[in-house]
Formats: sequence, C-alpha cells, structure tokens
Amino acid sequence: MTTTRAAFDIDGRRLSYLDFGGAGRALLALHGHMSDAASFAGLARRLTPGWRLIGLDQRGHGHSDRAGDYTRAGYLSDILALLDHLGLDRVALLGHSVGSINAYQLAARHPERVEAFIDIDGAVSLGLDGPNPLNFVLSLPYQAPTREELVDAMGPLADHFATMVRECADGTWSLPFHPRDMVDSEDHVRGEHWPDWESSTCPALLIRATRGRIPREHADAMIERRPRTRMVELDTDHFVYTTDPDGFATAVNEFLTDL
Repeated sequence: MTTTRAAFDIDGRRLSYLDFGGAGRALLALHGHMSDAASFAGLARRLTPGWRLIGLDQRGHGHSDRAGDYTRAGYLSDILALLDHLGLDRVALLGHSVGSINAYQLAARHPERVEAFIDIDGAVSLGLDGPNPLNFVLSLPYQAPTREELVDAMGPLADHFATMVRECADGTWSLPFHPRDMVDSEDHVRGEHWPDWESSTCPALLIRATRGRIPREHADAMIERRPRTRMVELDTDHFVYTTDPDGFATAVNEFLTDL
C-alpha cells in the first residue's frame, strides 16, 4: 500500500489526513489527544484485505490547523466534512481515547454515516472528579527558534515529547499541538456520555486495556447497556496500538471480518 497525505479547507481551516491505501470499504481512524493519524501506520501494515484505512489529523493536531473551539460538535463536524470531501456515504470508525468518543458520538448522532465502530480504551464517564488530567502539558513550550531550544525548554517532559517536535514553514520548531488546546479539548470531553453510547445500534467493539483507563466494572456496564457490542481485553497500557500492535490488529481484523 502507498500512503498519501492530503488536505482540504473547512471554515478557513486546513484539515489534513493520511490515506494509507487499500481497496474496499473505508475504515476511518481517529487518534487521541496529542497524537495524529500516523499513530495507525502499524495497523495499516497489518490490516485485513478488503479495507481502506484513512486517518484524520483532528483539529489542532498533527498537520491540521488549530480551531477556535474544541467542542464535541466541532470535532464531529470535521469528521462529517472529511467524509463529504472523500465522497464516503458510510464508513466504519476506529477511535482511540478522545477519538473513540468522537466515534461513538458520531454513530449516535449520525447513524446513517456509520456502519460500525471500534472503541479503543475510551470510557463513557470521564473526569467527573478531580482536575483536568492534561493540565501538566501547560508547562510545555509550544514553539522555539531551534529544535534544541524547544527540547531544552521541555525539561523532564522531553523524554516523552522530544520526538514529536517538527520544523515549521518559517524555520522555527513547534509541537504538533498547542498545550492550551489540549486542556480545552479535554475539558469538553469530561462528563457523562451514556446517552450517546446507548442510542446507536450498529455493531461495535470495545478494546479494553487492562492497564488502561477503563475500570473493568465500567467496561462491563458499557457492554451490558449497548446492544451488538462485544469486548476484547488486551494486557497493555492505554496506548494499545503501540504496546501490543499484533494483539490490537488481530482484534480489529476479527471484528472487521465479521462485518
């Protein structure tokens, strides 16, 4: 398969996406906070034949422009715009973390566009107590004249974020997300999303990481309260596609094959 990057404009913003190639039905992949479409390159190499994997750099992430807001409705409007841009009437969705919330909310609010969805370690009740878990990124620098200056300013967080920095068109260096945007986006995620989870009826797969962010009892409730939903558990942390790429691909492929 040949991966191509393309972009289109919506409301004065540029949205970028990766088409990983493949022939057949479309599988649209939605990454989590502080990530981008390239997260799913490993899945693209392992994907069962008969599917075309497309990954969106969601608003404010990767090669897509920052947005004026990071509301739930804003994320969903971007996804619909991409489907219209590509001429795709109906797709299967795969989402990780905030991307999984976007997937099951799109299935609930626009069921005519969603054939099925895969939720990768994305809960339904989020952040009901305590501070925003992404507040720590506010200490990160966003941009600097050189790569070295940007990485040095990260301090101890450089161990995780240094590999993400990129050179901008003007020669400066930046992160592929703005820290303030990530905190704002997480604020809009926090809350109860049970009505969205329960109201769609298409086939769904929940991939739960045993060392991830969904307690077992919460996952059991998700399966019990939504019809046509199955669960696969993998002994990984939250970043399932990185820590167990083969197990992740197997779970995805078996679900897609059953469709």
